Amino acid sequence: MPAPPRASRFVVVVVFVSGESARGSRLSWFRGGVCVEVTRGAMAGWRMAACAMLVALVACAALPATTTANKISVNWAPNTNYTGWEKQHAPFYKGDWLVFYYTAGQADVIQVDETGYNKCDATNAISNYSKGRTYAFELNETKTYYFICSYGYCFGGMRLVIKTEKLPPPSPPSSGKDKSSATAAAFASSHAALFYAAAAVLAALLRTV
Repeated sequence: MPAPPRASRFVVVVVFVSGESARGSRLSWFRGGVCVEVTRGAMAGWRMAACAMLVALVACAALPATTTANKISVNWAPNTNYTGWEKQHAPFYKGDWLVFYYTAGQADVIQVDETGYNKCDATNAISNYSKGRTYAFELNETKTYYFICSYGYCFGGMRLVIKTEKLPPPSPPSSGKDKSSATAAAFASSHAALFYAAAAVLAALLRTV
């Protein structure tokens, strides 16, 4: 009795990105990818999955890039004058973070109004933080912020004024044609690897039909 026919087997290689040259063993070609072995009976499902993945990748690539808020470190130390600190680190935008670093028990971070700042007076403090060794403060409004230390060092200059502003709008291109070309070039440059990976998956699966 003849043996039942064996199911055809295929190897699908998904190559994401590889900077390796064709040197050494064959395995070096797939250091940046994944090797998957499937049977013919599962190929239909694989093709559908590949198409779905390609659509998902394209959709993700089409999403606009998000900006990351700046985190500005402040070495909050006694006997330090912060009069010119703002000018050295400006500009500050709405959404940025100030991260104060200080020695526990030797300093605190007090947010006050302009009067409290000028008088080094923490009586009517807006916020008060002295725990741990760091304090992250979000500049979530477009206004002027005032910070002091209430441990007696404010009179020596341990106080800080931060004026925030809105993010400037992006500069428009000189013409609609230039805008389209620049947008297309930037999109292609930033998502080239993503498209190559998706195309490799789909092409490898469809070639097995």
